[in-house]
Amino acid sequence: MPIVKLGDEGRWTNYHGTGTCEAATRFALRSGGAERGRDEIAMAAKSVQGWLAQALATKRRVRPLGAGWSPSNVNISSQSWLLHTRRFNRCFRIGAGDVRPGVDAGALMLVEAGALVDEVSDKFEEQGRSLWTSGAGNGQTFAGACATGTHGSMIARGGIQDHIRAVQIVTPGGIYWIEPAAGVMSDAFIATTGSTALRDDELFAAAQLPVGALGIVTALVVDSVPKFLVRPIQNLRKVDCAALDWLAAGDFRRFSAAYALDQDPDFVQMIVNPYKPFKRPAMLRFLYREPWRDDYSRATPGQLGAGYDALSLLGRLLNDYPWARGPLLQFAMKQGYASGPDVDDPPVYGSWGEGLDTHRPLADLFNASVTIDRADLARAFERICAVYAKHGGSTVVTVRFMERAQGLLAPARFAHNAVIDFDGPRSQRTADAYARVVECLDVEGIGFTRHWAKSCHLDAARVASDYGEDFRRWRAAQGRLMPDPAHRALFGSAVLDGLGLTC
Repeated sequence: MPIVKLGDEGRWTNYHGTGTCEAATRFALRSGGAERGRDEIAMAAKSVQGWLAQALATKRRVRPLGAGWSPSNVNISSQSWLLHTRRFNRCFRIGAGDVRPGVDAGALMLVEAGALVDEVSDKFEEQGRSLWTSGAGNGQTFAGACATGTHGSMIARGGIQDHIRAVQIVTPGGIYWIEPAAGVMSDAFIATTGSTALRDDELFAAAQLPVGALGIVTALVVDSVPKFLVRPIQNLRKVDCAALDWLAAGDFRRFSAAYALDQDPDFVQMIVNPYKPFKRPAMLRFLYREPWRDDYSRATPGQLGAGYDALSLLGRLLNDYPWARGPLLQFAMKQGYASGPDVDDPPVYGSWGEGLDTHRPLADLFNASVTIDRADLARAFERICAVYAKHGGSTVVTVRFMERAQGLLAPARFAHNAVIDFDGPRSQRTADAYARVVECLDVEGIGFTRHWAKSCHLDAARVASDYGEDFRRWRAAQGRLMPDPAHRALFGSAVLDGLGLTC
C-alpha cells in the first residue's frame, strides 16, 4: 500500500520550529515502482481516498504535509491525522499522445505531490528545460509552494503556481483531474489516472492555490520554458529615495543603470535597514537573463548568490542579536552579504536552478510580508520603514517585484506587485512593529495582502475583505468539489477555520 503509518500518536514540529501538532497520528504516502506515472498516481489516489474514509469514520481531521515549510502554521492541526507526502516525489515525462491537440508535451512534466521544488527544477534541467520562477529557497514541495502562493520575484512573472497546467485532487467523494476548460491532457490519460475529468476555469483557478483546504493534492502537471542562463550582480549601495519613483513606475532599466548594468533586469531586490534606509547602504541584487549556452564557466552556488533571501543572508547573525538596532543591524548586513559579483568583477553565470539553495531553519523565526500595488511603492515604503523602526522592528526589510499571479487566492493580485518582506529572528517587539505597519497601511488607504505561508495574522473577515469576489468564487469552487459540509470540515484546522477557509 502507498500509505504507511509512522508510529503512535505524538508530536510533530514544522521545519522552522514555529508550530507543533500535538497528539497527531502521522502517515506517509510513498512512491511505488510503477513504470508509468499515470498508473502510480492512480494507485496512490485510490489509497488516499481510502485513508480519508478512515479519517472520517474515526472523526479525525486531516492535514497534508510536504516539507512542513510554512511558518504561518497553515500546516498545523493537533489531534489530527497528518499525511506526509515527502517520499511521494517521482517526476515523469509526458508523451505527445498524452496531451490534447496543440499542447506542447515536451514542456510538461507529471509531478507527484511530494517532489521538492529543487527536484522538479533538476529534472527539467536534465531535459534542457527550466522553471521560470520560484521562491528564494527550493526546499518546499512543489505542491506546498503552490498551495500557499510562494511568490517568486521575476519582474515579468507571477507566482510558482503559474507553472501548474493540471492538478489531481482527492476528496472523500471523488478523485478529480482539474484543468482549464480548454483542456491539457487527453481523455485516455486522465482515465488511466483513475480520475474524473473536470475541465473548468473556475475550479482550476481555485485548485492552483488551494491553501490545503480543497482536498489532498496527489499530482500536478507542471509547465516549463527552454533552459536559460542568468547573470547575477549584487552590491551594497546607498539608494536615492527618488529611485523609488522609478521602481513604482516600472522603470527597472533606469534603476539597474544607476546601481548595476545598463540593461533590462529580470529580477530586482533591495534589502534595507529600516533605520534610515536611504542613508545607509542597501543590499542590492539583480539578475539578467541570457540565452542558454553550454560553454559557460560553472560557478558555485555561493558565487551565484544562492540563498539571496534575508533569512539565508542574515538569519544566523541576527539570531545572536534579536534586539538589533540601526548600526548593529547594518553590521549584520555587511557581514551576511556576499561581496560580489559586482559590475566590475568577472561575470558569473548559472542556470535558474543553480542560483537557488535551501536555507537552514531559523529558530524563533519571524517571517511576514505585505504585497502592495507597485504604483503605491514610493508613498508607502518610507512610511513602512519609519513605522516599523519606530515601534522596534529588529529585522531587515526587503522589496521585490512581480506581476499578477494566477489563482483566486493569490496574494500577488495587483497587475504589478511590490512584495515587502520582514524576515529575521522572532521577538514580540518585531511582531508588534509589523502589526503597526499593517495598521498604517490601512490608515493610509493603501491596499495590500499578506502571504498565506508567513506570519499573516489574518481572520475570516479580513480574508473576505481582501479577496472580495475571488474569495466567494473560491468558496463556491470548494462547495462544488465537496458539497458535503463534513467533507469540507475534514480538511480544517484552528488556523484554516479562523481564516474562513473550512468552516
